[in-house]
Amino acid sequence: MSNSRQDSKHITTIKEYFILGDAGRPELFDLFTDDFQFYFPKFGVGRGKAEFAEFATGLLGSLKSISHDIGALKFFEGTDYVVVEGTTQGEYADGTRWQGGETPGGRFCSVYEFASDGRIKRMHIYLDPDYAGHDSDRFLWGTSRVW
Repeated sequence: MSNSRQDSKHITTIKEYFILGDAGRPELFDLFTDDFQFYFPKFGVGRGKAEFAEFATGLLGSLKSISHDIGALKFFEGTDYVVVEGTTQGEYADGTRWQGGETPGGRFCSVYEFASDGRIKRMHIYLDPDYAGHDSDRFLWGTSRVW
């Protein structure tokens, strides 16, 4: 786990990814190789910047806002990969809000692999895309849990 005061190049890239993504900035695409692979639940596996743009348009179109708690991210790093665990907060277009750590949704774990030039060549995101618990009818254990 990364505990150093100075972030590695890969961790800096991942933090930049979250900052640019939360702001909806197009420079986000510069962080990836042209043919990078990504995975997101309910979307599946995608390849390249055009498919990632399609994914992002669909996801962000359903949200009013989303942000990642950059300061609370936990990093686990190898030579050419980083695993990051964290939380998000945000609001759906319908006004339903979530806060990772306080609501059932909003926690994630992602795996990033890097090309030799330092750009992201693979990004697999693991989370429940039902951030605000809209699908509570299918919760197998009820909805009375304390989060």
